[in-house]
Amino acid sequence: MSMPKGYKSNHGYATVGEGGGLGYREIAEKMTSSGDTMNHSTARNVFLRAMKKVAKDACVCVGAEPSDEEINRIASDPRFQLGLMDIIANESPEISI
Repeated sequence: MSMPKGYKSNHGYATVGEGGGLGYREIAEKMTSSGDTMNHSTARNVFLRAMKKVAKDACVCVGAEPSDEEINRIASDPRFQLGLMDIIANESPEISI
């Protein structure tokens, strides 16, 4: 599911740049400079695909059976993304986010 241009979720714009992380453009630049050609759209798609996998697994862990639409909504929600960032930062202090 692709979001229309200018899409804003009910809880703000979903982006990896909030909370000190890199934005899609910066991720694409780092990937390209390390030899893996990537543009910001691809970086966004790869990131959201990973978020969907985590969202689906999290729902299964609590006994929910979400639809694909619900998984997409959860994965693109900035609150979900920031929550994962907090979990990763707390569990792996050597990772600087």
